[in-house]
Amino acid sequence: MTSRLRAALAAPDSKSRYVRRLFSTIAERYDLITRLLSCGQDRRWKARLAALSGARPGMRALDLACGTGDIAFALAGRGARVVGLDITHRMVQLAGAKSNAARFVTGDMLALPFARESFDVITTGYGLRNVPDLPLAIAEMRRVLKRDGVLLSLDFNRPSNPVVRGVYLAYLTGVGSALGFLLHRDPDTYRYIPESIRRYPGAIEVNDMIRRAGFSRSEYLPVLGGLMAIHHAHR
Repeated sequence: MTSRLRAALAAPDSKSRYVRRLFSTIAERYDLITRLLSCGQDRRWKARLAALSGARPGMRALDLACGTGDIAFALAGRGARVVGLDITHRMVQLAGAKSNAARFVTGDMLALPFARESFDVITTGYGLRNVPDLPLAIAEMRRVLKRDGVLLSLDFNRPSNPVVRGVYLAYLTGVGSALGFLLHRDPDTYRYIPESIRRYPGAIEVNDMIRRAGFSRSEYLPVLGGLMAIHHAHR
């Protein structure tokens, strides 16, 4: 892990700049990387998240950090009217080129361009770990979610067991370094993932943060033996 990457993630402003550059760089290969790092399980996890949402015709859904649109399209397939938002404009372009089943916009999770209580469902895949201000992101999601609305988040977990955590991060570092060098000639490109997990509070603390933000109910569901997690909360 280079000092450059550590320094970039040390403060909110520098993390924000780094994440913007990183996802612009990897946008064209985003689908490939998510499939490889999840051993092909990524779509199954996202389908489970969409099913938990209860999305149905007549509902409005917002998918944050939408990437190339997998979750947004899954929600649209259940009949919801969906907006996908991502801070990386190229991701939004790629998602829109796949299908017109959802509407995609470029925007920031920390300053959502929507009125209060606009959506019945809010989802995000790998979004919370990447924001520079996690409490603010959760507060913004609560602001635009309707009363009794549902929030769902899929992300890597930070295992509490130090041995499991060490093996997990070593695997992601090794695979990420190889992929970064092969695809971008920069091993740090995907070393960002394990480094961001090291700095992430983990599923238990994130669940507490969601509750403290004013959600009436919140739980997390372990995925892949707890190496991943789905947060499921109600406003």
